[in-house]
Amino acid sequence: MLVLLPPSEGKAASGRGAPLRTESLSLPGLTAAREEVLTELVGLCSGDEDKARDVLGLSEGLRGEVAKNRELRTAGARPAGEIYTGVLYDALGLASLDAAAKRRAARSLLVFSGLWGAVRVTDRIPSYRCSMGVKLPGLGALGAYWRTPMAEVLPEAAGSGLVLDLRSAAYAAAWKPKGEVAGRTATVRVLHAPTRKVVSHFNKATKGRIVRSLLTAGTAPKDPAELVEALRDLGYVVEAAAPARAGAAWALDVLVDEVH
Repeated sequence: MLVLLPPSEGKAASGRGAPLRTESLSLPGLTAAREEVLTELVGLCSGDEDKARDVLGLSEGLRGEVAKNRELRTAGARPAGEIYTGVLYDALGLASLDAAAKRRAARSLLVFSGLWGAVRVTDRIPSYRCSMGVKLPGLGALGAYWRTPMAEVLPEAAGSGLVLDLRSAAYAAAWKPKGEVAGRTATVRVLHAPTRKVVSHFNKATKGRIVRSLLTAGTAPKDPAELVEALRDLGYVVEAAAPARAGAAWALDVLVDEVH
């Protein structure tokens, strides 16, 4: 099983350890693209600060994020699972998983990123600010930039099993499973049962809990149909139907009564 996650906008501070080595990150087929984005981002943030804030969509109060990006090549690095914070990652609670569940997380979780393309939670990265929606002056919109390298690397990373896609729309734009891979991909929408509306906060929290539940239980569904049964066994209310055509992803609705 491969679980595709969005990053968090807020991030923990960089560590005091050794700095980033892009060649040591997982998915080495993305190394050249990562270097290209990293070089442009550091260069942008080393120049006109106001221009950098405008490109990155940062308010005056987030001016310090520009300085953070300026030091990306020398800042200490930490496992990505410690860098990403926020509602989904709080609910996932990687640090509190038992040893077996942590091993499953290291194998199965892949976090998408405007800067790195995608990283494993064990990959050591510095704290940064660069969303997939950013349009860098030299490279253009990052969602479009990443499509070619992702298309070359991600099908192999997906292997032959289930792909559970929990990404937000901006990050889903960087890679869309196609063909046979799409047929074993499941996307998840979390709905407030009484209103059948998506609410951002508990949508993220529920997705984090779903991943934690699967990792803790050691459940390894091989395809979307098995995922539906596994989630129901874990106590989730799931509505799903097989796609109408071959090569299309499954769409799952998880219904939640309480907004929290």
